[in-house]
Amino acid sequence: MTSINEQPIPAARPVIGEDEIEAAVRVLRSGRVVQGPEVAAFEEGFSRLVDGRHCVAVNSGTSALHLLLLALGIGPGDEVIVPSFSFAASANAVRLVGADVVFADIEPGSFNLSPAAVEAAITPRTAAIMPVHLYGHPAAMDRLMPIAEKHGLAVVEDACQAHAAALNGTPVGAFGSGGTFSFYPTKNMHSLEGGMVSTADAELARTLRLLRNQGMEQRYANEIVGANMRMTDVSAAVGRVQLGKLDGWTEQRRANAAHLDAHITAPGVTTPPVAEGARHVYHQYTVRIQGDRDAAMAHLTEAGVGNAVYYPTPIHRLKPYWEPDQKAGRTWDLPETEKAAAEVVSLPVHPSLTRNDLERIVTAVNSLGEKL
Repeated sequence: MTSINEQPIPAARPVIGEDEIEAAVRVLRSGRVVQGPEVAAFEEGFSRLVDGRHCVAVNSGTSALHLLLLALGIGPGDEVIVPSFSFAASANAVRLVGADVVFADIEPGSFNLSPAAVEAAITPRTAAIMPVHLYGHPAAMDRLMPIAEKHGLAVVEDACQAHAAALNGTPVGAFGSGGTFSFYPTKNMHSLEGGMVSTADAELARTLRLLRNQGMEQRYANEIVGANMRMTDVSAAVGRVQLGKLDGWTEQRRANAAHLDAHITAPGVTTPPVAEGARHVYHQYTVRIQGDRDAAMAHLTEAGVGNAVYYPTPIHRLKPYWEPDQKAGRTWDLPETEKAAAEVVSLPVHPSLTRNDLERIVTAVNSLGEKL
């Protein structure tokens, strides 16, 4: 039970400090608040995280996925292979461009797309693979990229939870046809709200810039049909401040995770493994619970340790996907996805944790005992 003098430890804690506030106020006072110099500077700064790729800032991570699929020409008649164990936005972006979602199973260690399952799911209609770097652990891009190249498929990286993650020295967002990032307040860095697309293709980057701005590069000279998915300069200014702090925050997350790895010893609790060559940035520190998960979570909450399940319902079982599949007589065989959804619990790992917080988390988890 939480001590009367101890506050509950939140599962996530967005950081909005004086630096972020001052940056936002500075932009507001400037009067240049949309698609101005702050956005351009943020794009340039973020490019250094993705091996110098072109970066295009937009208003959310979902918009980043949506516009990248549009820019790649993916639409009706196409299929995109997506993990069902992810946030719904991954699949929603595919549906928003009129393409069909094909769900593939995950690998149990990383919770990311299984290359073998991806290859088995490819059909003549497959246009793209969408690996999600879930929880901040990079997907198996070293095995997925050869599959995509063999079959001539686009690769759309959903790196919305994985800023600064890498595999064998290559950062996420620098493998595929394009990478997408989210700057929602609970992400490893944020811009209040926003997103980014990275790509090595200059022409694709130009198309993305047209799509985010009503199809215009020059005002009133519309070249294609586009939308309004621009990032504001206020968001970009906050994002630039956060980007400058990302390295330190990432190392703190990794250190926090290392402490939890070393000290969580409860039977029935499996700490998250890290694949060889992977740089995990721990957007979430996600354990598996073998036993009564609800009782375990209740115990953690009573002990003042924030916890959550990401994601309790696989996407293929959500109403917008389940009902059409049922009508079409389509079923998905995703045993590792179903198992993960039934077992995962995410514990606090954010950089605001103190050493006392870490000890409280360890004590609470290791005291689960008969709760499992």
